[in-house]
Amino acid sequence: MEQKNAFFATEKVSRLLWRLAPPVMLAQLIQALYNIVDSYFIGQYDPDGLAALSVIFPIQLLISAFAIGTGVGVNTLMSKFDGLSNPHAAGQTAGAGQLLALLSWVVFAVIACAGMELYTQVSLSTPQAQAYACTYGRIVCGLSLGIFLESGWTKILQARGDMKTPMLAQAAGALVNIVLDPLLIFGIGFFPAWGVAGAAIATVAGQAVAACIVGRKACRRLPSLAAARPYIGPIYRAGAPNILMNALCTVYIVALNLILAGFSDDAVTVLGLYYKLQTFCLIPVLGLTTCIVPLISYNYAAGLLARCKSILWQSIGISALCMGVGALVFLCIPAQLLGIFAEGQDNLIALGVPALRIIGSSFVPTAFSMVIAVYFLALGMGIQSIFLTVLRQIILLAPLAWCFAHLGLIYVWLAFPVTELVTAAAAWILYRKYPLCTAAPSS
Repeated sequence: MEQKNAFFATEKVSRLLWRLAPPVMLAQLIQALYNIVDSYFIGQYDPDGLAALSVIFPIQLLISAFAIGTGVGVNTLMSKFDGLSNPHAAGQTAGAGQLLALLSWVVFAVIACAGMELYTQVSLSTPQAQAYACTYGRIVCGLSLGIFLESGWTKILQARGDMKTPMLAQAAGALVNIVLDPLLIFGIGFFPAWGVAGAAIATVAGQAVAACIVGRKACRRLPSLAAARPYIGPIYRAGAPNILMNALCTVYIVALNLILAGFSDDAVTVLGLYYKLQTFCLIPVLGLTTCIVPLISYNYAAGLLARCKSILWQSIGISALCMGVGALVFLCIPAQLLGIFAEGQDNLIALGVPALRIIGSSFVPTAFSMVIAVYFLALGMGIQSIFLTVLRQIILLAPLAWCFAHLGLIYVWLAFPVTELVTAAAAWILYRKYPLCTAAPSS
């Protein structure tokens, strides 16, 4: 095994998780500040801006889905090659991932900018909110090169066990975003008052700074398409469940926005604020799942099957505990959470309090099914992982929300706990049906 990450197979599992996960969690906490900070200052600037950011949020998720998902594919494949003592193939995988990041940015920038006006007109009813959404969306999509490169380079470093550099990069990017937001939104000092456009510029500037920091260690010479071609298919096969998981978030959030728009723009805003607040609760789960993909892939390739199971169940326990704390916060102080962004907007807070309480009750089963899905992904069992994602986000959540909407707005939120309970049950059944193979994969 390659010595630089042989500790994946030798160190005590609990110590390994606590060594790798906290820097990733902190990096993701910092990443969550991007949209939170934008929403906070835009809420002070104009309430219509909050609705605009809510409808652009799923588009940002879609971009992140392909950026991070491609990186996960690179990460998983590199870890597999390391476990099989094939450093040359691991290096070629990293180069191919960088090429894919650049190509993906071009495709998304063109499509998103061309269709932004139509999307915002369908999603919002207020002309001012539509204008804000179009402006913000075109900037964060057209100038999204930073997030594509940063996501890919971060996963390359994490495949090598370097969790600290991505954390520092995220911290620097978030700091740039936080500092620039009020300056560019309100026009403080010699800075121009660009409003919603200023928030978008602050976001992409932070992403660019983060990309430059991780790129210093992870940047590779771009390979030719012919040299990269043998690795493209395996990268996307390994990353497809992660891409699909996050891309389907966009589909069902857009569907939910359209359902909620039938009630009011405030209902759409509540959903957007919930997803931004939920990010903080999911940080422990996302941090652990980021770490266990290379850990399980490495140990599975090395034939250490019992160790794979230990990593899984310890990760589930930590995730469920953290999500339980998040559920208590949503149940106990929902009005205070919403008031951070919508102080004085009594109607919006009144709509949001029952929503946060109902949805918060679904957090613990969410943790279980998410970790199981990533476990299947790390083992190369993409079909099972994809099934759990499709079940949650396409088969159950949006259709249930549409059905419940006929009973009233408050019933729409019930779609979340019902969906998560059914998905958790399906994850348990799949885990029991598809135990670990008795032999590890070969190269």
